Amino acid sequence: MKVTNKALDSQHSTMDWRAAIVAGVMAGIVFMMVEMLMVLFFMDQSPWGPPRMMAAMVLGKDVLPPPADFDTGVMMTAMMIHLPLSILYGLILSYIAGRFNTIKLYVAGALLGLAIYWINFYIIAPVAFPWFTEAQNWISLVSHLVFGVVLGGAYAKLRHSSVQARS
Repeated sequence: MKVTNKALDSQHSTMDWRAAIVAGVMAGIVFMMVEMLMVLFFMDQSPWGPPRMMAAMVLGKDVLPPPADFDTGVMMTAMMIHLPLSILYGLILSYIAGRFNTIKLYVAGALLGLAIYWINFYIIAPVAFPWFTEAQNWISLVSHLVFGVVLGGAYAKLRHSSVQARS
């Protein structure tokens, strides 16, 4: 006899993949802009530092600042890492909280953003990418929180729009 949880099955069967992917891309772009601007305005550092730190995961430590100037290859590499991860997080949020109402999605997104920050900066970074430990600060924390809130809100709105469009 197979035991199933109908509420859980219903939640995951109604996951809106398109909305999750688009919300992930939107949140990822907002995250990058927020982090770059906050580094510039609050730390008086180059906004190109955070993308260089991301790109160093693939390109190696030689791309780390100084100089922290713009480089097309570095930026493209950073986005090739960052956007797929943002999409993955959008899919995770939609799987876990797919049927939540809008307010709960904002909260779930915020909690996911904080969890991503904590896991990335305090578990993964010290072992795999030690240069990220330099960014264990309030700016990275706020940027991840903003990522999560935008992800939750965008998914809520896009999911709602997608359901209306299918009707």
